[in-house]
Amino acid sequence: MIPLVVRTSSNEFDKRPLRRPPWIKVRAPKGDKYESLKRLVRSTDLHTVCEEALCPNIGECWGAGTATFLMMGRVCTRSCGFCDVETGRPTPLDWEEPRRVAAAVHRMNLEHAVITSVNRDEREDGGAPIFSMVIKEIRRVKPDCSVEVLIPDFKGSRAALQTVVLARPDILNHNVETVPRIFRQVQPQDRYEWARATLCNARAMDPAMLTKSGIMVGMGERMEEIKETIAELRSWGVNILTVGQYLQPSKSHLPIHRYYSLEEFDEIKNYATNTVGFDWVECGPLVRSSYRAEQQVKVLRRRLNLVSE
Repeated sequence: MIPLVVRTSSNEFDKRPLRRPPWIKVRAPKGDKYESLKRLVRSTDLHTVCEEALCPNIGECWGAGTATFLMMGRVCTRSCGFCDVETGRPTPLDWEEPRRVAAAVHRMNLEHAVITSVNRDEREDGGAPIFSMVIKEIRRVKPDCSVEVLIPDFKGSRAALQTVVLARPDILNHNVETVPRIFRQVQPQDRYEWARATLCNARAMDPAMLTKSGIMVGMGERMEEIKETIAELRSWGVNILTVGQYLQPSKSHLPIHRYYSLEEFDEIKNYATNTVGFDWVECGPLVRSSYRAEQQVKVLRRRLNLVSE
């Protein structure tokens, strides 16, 4: 059994740093396809979460022909304790951005594009039309590229969500990020019921669409709470689950309460797969929301016979 690295303080958000365990290893990205995509991204006026968030899987994902684009600017109207995106007053939406993203997808010859965004709470529609536009543009210029959207909760707005769903993304993703007990500590401007509404309504609007959600561990939750949240996500009809270790972006962000062992990640994956019955589970220290996303679409479309190819 690998020993756990755990805080001894009773304060869940004690700010003393923890020593990173040996199983948290980030490989330096490399490879011809990675270098090619990096040059293409930097030659456009676009942002990818892969680089903005220093994703540990950027080399593997870009090498597999998958990239995650960050839309609607670089300033978010919310200030989540785990996120390194700037908080403030965002600039007006750029209605040409969907066309530029689709052009980049075509130039990069992507097999799977993931589209996400900052929160735009100053807008009643939360920027939902931008998601709809980019899905349609990618389908127009690169019809063989599957499209996944990682959307905000739109404050639970059914109308905003329907705008996205009607564009028929291959996967609709909304991450709950953590368990209900500490949800507001981790995401002060979010509501757990908004996440529930987003995922449940998406399933009701289009039963043939794959839905996805994810959580981070290591922010003060307990194992039984993780399992309860996973079971609840499955009861909402979510097909795909991702679980990864929270890694603190800077000293000003929420501290890491503990590192989970490889055995614990195996326990979580076994529970989500064999007990709860998710169709696909990615679970491990460095798993992030878009990890192996291109495989999820290819395999599940066939297995579940949701979309004809």
